[in-house]
Amino acid sequence: MDKLTVAVIGAGRIGQLHIGNMLKSDLYQLKAISDVYIDHLKGSQLEDSGVLITKNTDDIFQDPEIDAVFICSSTDTHADYIVQAARAKKHVFCEKPISFNEEETRSALEAVKKNNVNLQIGFNRRFDKHFSKVHHAVMEGNIGTPQIIKITSRDPQAPAIEYVKRSGGMFMDMTIHDFDMARYLSNSEVVDVTVKADNLIDPEIGKCDDVDTAIILLTFENGAIGVIDNSRQAVYGYDQRIEVFGNKGLVSADNEEITNVRIANEVGTSIDPLKNFFLDRYHEAYEKEIESFAASILQNKSLVCSGDDGQKAELLAKAAEMSHLEQRTVKLAELEEQATV
Repeated sequence: MDKLTVAVIGAGRIGQLHIGNMLKSDLYQLKAISDVYIDHLKGSQLEDSGVLITKNTDDIFQDPEIDAVFICSSTDTHADYIVQAARAKKHVFCEKPISFNEEETRSALEAVKKNNVNLQIGFNRRFDKHFSKVHHAVMEGNIGTPQIIKITSRDPQAPAIEYVKRSGGMFMDMTIHDFDMARYLSNSEVVDVTVKADNLIDPEIGKCDDVDTAIILLTFENGAIGVIDNSRQAVYGYDQRIEVFGNKGLVSADNEEITNVRIANEVGTSIDPLKNFFLDRYHEAYEKEIESFAASILQNKSLVCSGDDGQKAELLAKAAEMSHLEQRTVKLAELEEQATV
């Protein structure tokens, strides 16, 4: 195959982002799009170009020409669609998380393994050129043995309350990216999680039994210590920084401003603001992650972010929620034991 023939399930914001990137790529042939709401796609260039637009996902799963499925629908549908795609021998790209339920996640991963298809989870930050370079610097031993890992992740504004209600909570919705990044940077598994979190931004989020501000402490198997700093509202822009400190040095990646221009005069020094949305900050990363997915199938390359990575990030999110609610350190072994009972 020179191109991957694909379908997309879920044509909301993230689904449309992937669709746009596929149409620009030489690696993809988009054949179908399915969503429960399709009115916004009718009469579009997509429909005019011959792409099938349907409410019926069976049109996708039963089509033998479709090699892979992008699952960009609501989280409560992910696991079931993964299973259906795997049984139809179609590779899967799925946005995070796989599910809110550990049993559903395990069933989805078992179906993927049984049917020998690829499953990539949408942790796009692994494909960011800055974060990826930090990862490689650590893996190549440039800073020696990692000892302290710091991740700052603050959104420019809190999400709408209707979104919060179905998000799975801040740890599963937002911090899950940081849990994956912590594993990616440390090259080690997490032993335990300790959380201090509260509602300091929007009381309505608290009414949804959720938090908007958190400091999370991680202990890794290799002895390193990690700190994740989360906020749902940074008034100055989308704050995304990482740092790995080791016994032989430090490697870090700072924020991206709109430009790197500095103006200095008698009044002071000014710089452009930070990028203000994840779609702007990680624009290139989203393009690279679907290129990597295509390469895993067309060129038989290893997945950069597998279903196993998705499952482990979910487990960390659940441990963080437990730590917050029970006000204690939670060992990952506790959740792993519960999952096998």
